[in-house]
Amino acid sequence: MTTAELPTIDDAKLEAFVGQAVVDMGAAISGLLLHIGDRLGLYKAMAGAGPITSATLAQRTGTAERYVREWLGNQAAGGYVIYNPADSTYELPAEQAMVVANEDSPVFLGGAFETIASCYADHDVFVEAFRTGAGVGWQDHDHRLFSGVVRLFRPGYAAHLVDEWLPALDGVVEKLRSGASVADVGCGLGASSIIMAEAFERSTFVGFDIHEPSIRTARAAAAEAGVNQWARFEVATAKDFPGNGYDLVCVFDALHDMGDPVGAARRIRQALAPDGTLLLVEPNAGDALEHNLNPVGRTYYGLSTVICTPGSLAQEVGLGLGAQAGERRLAIVLREAGFTHVRRAAETPFNIILEARP
Repeated sequence: MTTAELPTIDDAKLEAFVGQAVVDMGAAISGLLLHIGDRLGLYKAMAGAGPITSATLAQRTGTAERYVREWLGNQAAGGYVIYNPADSTYELPAEQAMVVANEDSPVFLGGAFETIASCYADHDVFVEAFRTGAGVGWQDHDHRLFSGVVRLFRPGYAAHLVDEWLPALDGVVEKLRSGASVADVGCGLGASSIIMAEAFERSTFVGFDIHEPSIRTARAAAAEAGVNQWARFEVATAKDFPGNGYDLVCVFDALHDMGDPVGAARRIRQALAPDGTLLLVEPNAGDALEHNLNPVGRTYYGLSTVICTPGSLAQEVGLGLGAQAGERRLAIVLREAGFTHVRRAAETPFNIILEARP
């Protein structure tokens, strides 16, 4: 390239982008430290404790003070904790505790950082997948993906599923109260099934997933929650799960991960009672890339690149919908499977909730 062909650099734009990259650099390493703080219980120990020294925090969590002090420096620089130089104390504000310490909070994000940490651990696998085009099966990921995903999604399900999403479906809550038959396809560790089972004891719930270790964990969680008499879990794929005549079939943040979402949706339609309902929960997205160029879209495209799309490509058909498929594309899938009624029933900043009927 000759000097005349070199692009003209706008110094102001360059400086602004370097600043953006530096912010991302800090966020990237801080994400790791967030995961460490979550894993070691540092945030939970700080929640509600008021101003605290690094030595006290280390003592309360059984950790080494020198590491904790450096970790706190990162947290203070990022605005996660407040540092008081007068007495060298650190405080986790109540608002931040809602996000990083309180697992019952609807805005808890500790699971998100656990999920992302699992992806960093698998980076060699993803590099090879980029080169070959091969898929990466769910079972091939770092084990923290499974626990991270359930901790990521459970707070939203607990906050919205029973009080908002189910009531947004025509006639479904009445059926659940009187005693309905429910299937949860792609149930993972069973959080969604258990939340529904706790609210509707007259109904029966069965969760299906291809990942046997997740099913074992779901069974244990149901027993711990005391709902295992009416909530059970079985290993099965979305295209061959047993049973028919279900009043409600749910798919939570899973249809886009499936290799053949049309085939899965077709089996769901066949499994529904004539007046049954499909509750489909998917990541919130617009119908075009330009509609998703925002922080939520950025996160979902990132997770989709290393989790959702590779997972779909590892299965038969390998459609690779991706986590940002959008309502229009999802509706096409459902109508191709035979559903005649599809509508958006509810939404949150992170999810769209679709109702589909045969």
